[in-house]
Amino acid sequence: MSTTNDSPLEVACPAGEQLTIRRLRRRGRTLGAVVVGTAAAGITWSFVANPNLDWPTVGAYLFAQLTLHGVWVTFYLTVISMVIGLAGGTALAVMALSDNYVLRAVAAGYTTLFRGTPLLVQIIFWGFIGAFFPNVTIGIPFTGVVFYSAPTSALVSATTAAILALGLNEAAYASEIVRSGIQSVDPGQREAACALGLSPATTMHRIVLPQAMRVLVPPMGNEVVNMLKTTSLVSVIAGNDLMTNLQQVYSQNYKVIPLLVVASLWYLLLTAVLSLAQSRLEKRYGRGHTPASTHPRPRSTA
Repeated sequence: MSTTNDSPLEVACPAGEQLTIRRLRRRGRTLGAVVVGTAAAGITWSFVANPNLDWPTVGAYLFAQLTLHGVWVTFYLTVISMVIGLAGGTALAVMALSDNYVLRAVAAGYTTLFRGTPLLVQIIFWGFIGAFFPNVTIGIPFTGVVFYSAPTSALVSATTAAILALGLNEAAYASEIVRSGIQSVDPGQREAACALGLSPATTMHRIVLPQAMRVLVPPMGNEVVNMLKTTSLVSVIAGNDLMTNLQQVYSQNYKVIPLLVVASLWYLLLTAVLSLAQSRLEKRYGRGHTPASTHPRPRSTA
């Protein structure tokens, strides 16, 4: 028996004796905590007190106009890419679960292609898509009839290329998450909806997906956080994001470490905000699904 405080607990024995029960002292755990805490404090102090960090430069660029603009573009890329990824992932998941062989094959091929190639390669490919498709043409295939044609470089800017690369890549990963969420719903739910005369589309929209959200929110929240940090890769095509703007600065003033610290602080802040939103969503969609370990135990009648 153990207690949660340091004060001894007096227990009355059947024979009238008093026993003093004290908390078990775990000296090894205490020693380990002291060692780890000391090491963490030392590493933190060596980082903060390092004169090469140049805190004045960090303060000068933390809220600079180019930094704030980069933060806005980073947030914009994250939101738009996740919207494209979630919409495309849902469509791919439904196709992967379809009885139609062609739909399943297309979904499998898309997922294999975008998950099997590095995201950095995809970003560079979309950044230089004009070299592959000089013109964007809309018309009737195989007939030569063209309704619209324009140079690719005029339509696909660096930001647009970044959105296409991030969104289409995310759709491949989101499809697997959505598929697992759909399959987690009891098949009896679909059978009951079919017995009530609901169409497959209505069943998916009104019955299956709302129940799958409890399973989807945690991994999709992690995908949003990961997407926020992944946007830094678009700096290779000058996507005007936070990392791109700061790289342009330290390539001129050579203040590499201070400006990387500025970027890290903003990424940490945005990640904390997204994690808080994820926690709220998990609580919202987790209502009515209390884990078994949290249920109160029945009282003994002895």
